Amino acid sequence: AQAFFLSLYKLSPQTRSAVALCRASPIADFLTRIRNAVKANHKVVEAPGSKIKQEITKILYEQGYILAYKFDTDEKGHPSIKIALKWDAATKGNAIKDLKRVSRPGLRQYVSVGDMPRVLNGLGIAILSTSKGIMTDAKARKENVGGEVLCYIY
Repeated sequence: AQAFFLSLYKLSPQTRSAVALCRASPIADFLTRIRNAVKANHKVVEAPGSKIKQEITKILYEQGYILAYKFDTDEKGHPSIKIALKWDAATKGNAIKDLKRVSRPGLRQYVSVGDMPRVLNGLGIAILSTSKGIMTDAKARKENVGGEVLCYIY
């Protein structure tokens, strides 16, 4: 571990913060990759994969925020996710207007069913990690479960 931290000092400050972000919160790194791709008008995003990121990706697809996705492995055998972003031809805008990470490693945000957030008065979604799995705020209300609010998407 000490060799890893010593190797960080050879990197630029921007790269050091990116490595630290990825190690501290993989979900924040995943959402940041999508957010940056939207702002840079990219068509496809590739990110390291995990089970929770796969569930978030499936929710984004089911809710119509992304066009397609593919779960794959890289050359080293690590899981990766490729996401095709959804663009509206008429407005030339992306389906995703903003992604916000809510619960973070330093301050977890838990809600009960009664305190469930409504994103943009129902126009956006909140993704929650519950005892019954990763789901949207609407599904969590229907299942009558609370949990950790991972992010807001609208």
